[in-house]
Amino acid sequence: MRHRLTAALATTSAAVLAVVGAATTANAAPADKAQVLSSWTQTSASSQNAWRTANANQGQWAAYGFDWSTDYCSSSPDNPFGFPFKESCARHDFGYRNYKAMGAFDANKPRLDDAFYADLKRVCAQYSGATKTSCDGTAWTYYQAVKVFGIKGAETVG
Repeated sequence: MRHRLTAALATTSAAVLAVVGAATTANAAPADKAQVLSSWTQTSASSQNAWRTANANQGQWAAYGFDWSTDYCSSSPDNPFGFPFKESCARHDFGYRNYKAMGAFDANKPRLDDAFYADLKRVCAQYSGATKTSCDGTAWTYYQAVKVFGIKGAETVG
């Protein structure tokens, strides 16, 4: 009898802990969302790689309610002159959309644009000579476009 009571208490305790743990995790997600979002929108290659991994496994982040939608480079070519800028544009969209949803876009826009430019420069780093010079110039143009038009057209430029 004593073993049954102990087993019942252990089962009940485990169930209570599971519910409390789930509630704590659910409640913690919004508080952690800003920190996770920030970690994925920095200028570093490690931030870009962390976002890339998360983007490939979006389901693992469903509790955070991130907006993963993208129109890539909006009305500009995704791969101008053959330079693969599409992923850089997708990460930029991610930052714009999610900071806007959190009401923190204006405070973070300069860093998001700088991270975009850093991503583009990493794309260009794989080239050399005149091709790299061309890529760097195209990256600079894309960066200037989001700096200027991203303020007015943040819904479409990102």
